[in-house]
Amino acid sequence: MPADIDQILKKSQEACALTGAKLTSKRKNVLTVLLTASTPLSAYEIVERYKVQFNEALPVMSVYRMLDFLIQEKLVHKLETAGQYMICAHITCDHPHEMPQFLICDRCHAVKEIGIKKQIMSELERGIQSTGFALNKKQLELHGFCEHCQNKSK
Repeated sequence: MPADIDQILKKSQEACALTGAKLTSKRKNVLTVLLTASTPLSAYEIVERYKVQFNEALPVMSVYRMLDFLIQEKLVHKLETAGQYMICAHITCDHPHEMPQFLICDRCHAVKEIGIKKQIMSELERGIQSTGFALNKKQLELHGFCEHCQNKSK
């Protein structure tokens, strides 16, 4: 396993310990599957890759529970529009995170995570609340074409 993945796993274990949570070996392996993926994965894709990488079968319901844990610990994000999971781009950062926004390429499926300033999200929330609408999720997912795919089509 590459050193950077080892370092990320160590940092993730430390972050979980700070919240009193336990990064079990299977949770760590699911995290490793996501760390080695080049694009976000569905739970079923994680099950398939887990079996290949660790020579062990996991029930998909167990993977969903592990993903819920990893999301709760802010190590993984779920892309709601695609039903896929990806590693938090700030998994090893020590600073407080901004609200994530995901830029999703509809051609190559690459995803870029960028932060939204808290004041921008607050303004957006105020505007939404003024309509009487109540948000239950504040994650933004924007679809389009990444720079690489735009250049390929020229």
